[in-house]
Amino acid sequence: MNRKFKIALGIILGSLLTLFIVLVVHIATAKPLVVDNATLQISRIDFQEPIDSVKAKEIHRNLKSIPGVKTDRLSKEKGVLVFFHDIKVADSKTIYNKLMTMGNYKAKRFVLPKELENKTACPVMNEDSFSYKFSRGIQRIFN
Repeated sequence: MNRKFKIALGIILGSLLTLFIVLVVHIATAKPLVVDNATLQISRIDFQEPIDSVKAKEIHRNLKSIPGVKTDRLSKEKGVLVFFHDIKVADSKTIYNKLMTMGNYKAKRFVLPKELENKTACPVMNEDSFSYKFSRGIQRIFN
């Protein structure tokens, strides 16, 4: 039994070491995605009313008719509309105002809090977390 235990422990530790090495290689070789979307912005509108499928189609149709809107995604359960738009054509406030005039919606435009405006990382990523610090450390070593 002692020999079988040592073999199982060796297999588990070997697998963990292999997975760790693969993770480090992946982080080190992953290049940032370069996308020429300097004028593309994502915005959000929160609805305070229930959204059914008929109203969702109407919102989508109205939003797509506004110049500058590229794509949109509506979560009917949460009442959250997220859309991409070209800031050269229209800003989020203009799009929100136009959408509100097209339909009788109870909604409010999401405005990013001041403390998140100049954040360099993703707003939902915790820069104090181990995974963030680990990834940044590996990238610094290999860059």
